[in-house]
Amino acid sequence: MSLTRRHVLTLALAAPVAAALASRVIAATPEVYAEGGIAVDGTDVVGYFIDGAPVAGDPTITHDYMGVTWQFSTEANRDTFAAEPAAYAPQYGGYGAYAVSQGYTAPTVPEAWSIVDNKLYLNFSTSVRRRWARDIPGHIAMADANWPAVLA
Repeated sequence: MSLTRRHVLTLALAAPVAAALASRVIAATPEVYAEGGIAVDGTDVVGYFIDGAPVAGDPTITHDYMGVTWQFSTEANRDTFAAEPAAYAPQYGGYGAYAVSQGYTAPTVPEAWSIVDNKLYLNFSTSVRRRWARDIPGHIAMADANWPAVLA
C-alpha cells in the first residue's frame, strides 16, 4: 500500500488528537481516593456515623467496593457498610469536598470530616474543613455540579 499526501496529512492531523485522548485516559483520576488501594486511610467509615468520630479500621476486617478496600473496626460495621455502601462511603469518592467545590480533587485526612444530611464529607485538612464549613450548602451545591467531571 502506498501512502498519498492525503494519507500523510490525515495521519499528521490525527496523531496529536489521538495522543491527547490517550493522555486523558491515562491521566484520569480514580473514582475513589485511596492511598495504596485502601479507602479513607483505613478508617472505618461507619464509625463516623455510629461513634461520631474517625475510628481506625482493622486490616483483617475489610470489604471491597468501587475497586478499593475499605477497613472496619468491627464485623458488624463491615456488614452494615456491605449492605448499603453508598449510605456510608464519603461523598465525591472520598476526595476533598472543598476542593471538588472549587473544581479540582485533593487528598483527604480522616480527621477533617463532617456529616451533613446523613452524608459523609472529607477534606484535605482541618483548616480546609473550616473554610468549607463557612458555606456548607453553597460548597455542596458547587461540588455536586462539579462531580464527577473533576475526575477527567
